[in-house]
Amino acid sequence: MKITFLGTGTSQGIPVIGCKCVVCQSANKKDQRLRVSVWVKTADKSIVIDSGPDFRYQMLRAGVDDLDAILYTHEHKDHVAGLDDIRPYNYILKKRIDIYATERVQEALRREFQYIFADTKYHGLPQINLHSITGEPFNIGESTIIPFEVMHYRLPILGYRIGDFTYITDAKTISEASLEKIKGTKVLVLNALQKEDHISHLTFSEAIEMANSVGAQMTYFTHISHNLGLHDEVSKELPDYIKLAYDGLTIEL
Repeated sequence: MKITFLGTGTSQGIPVIGCKCVVCQSANKKDQRLRVSVWVKTADKSIVIDSGPDFRYQMLRAGVDDLDAILYTHEHKDHVAGLDDIRPYNYILKKRIDIYATERVQEALRREFQYIFADTKYHGLPQINLHSITGEPFNIGESTIIPFEVMHYRLPILGYRIGDFTYITDAKTISEASLEKIKGTKVLVLNALQKEDHISHLTFSEAIEMANSVGAQMTYFTHISHNLGLHDEVSKELPDYIKLAYDGLTIEL
């Protein structure tokens, strides 16, 4: 399995027009983060988790020439806004894309992209197969996907475990029941927004504590705001088994 970080930032993590902070002005590519998303290439399928506003450019930049499925964590715009850009995959690959989401997220997709679901169809619309998911495991090709709930302040959203890889974004708290589902994972991806307190995201210190609690062989932090600081400087504060992810980083399991 190959995992590529398509984006590791937030809406506050990308360069901001007029911002003079050291991160926005940094020439280090590891500080230039698009909205958070990840591409998982299994033995037989190409899967993306979340398709934010930067989806089209991210897929071009990473050279993703096949797409079978998109898994959605939740319905916020920075995670779903790029759904329309699956059209080239429909056209070139001549197939529909499988979309996996909870009923609540599906309702949001129907509101945001009503033309996809309208009774009247026209040529060129995104072609999808919509699949409802809960907390039960399901299969995509040869891989078993284990969804589990985390809390984004008061909003329950999904993390995903695929084999020995676990992906969590936008979490503030994780229940013991969900932690049981990810126990033994080798690679953990976890959000770490900033060092200051935040109502709906793990802070840097909270993410380190959570990573130590899970005990994965390697943990990568994502969903990083520019408030966290420069990649190279912050990396010095981390133990060897925790690293800051960056756009384009690829790991293999």
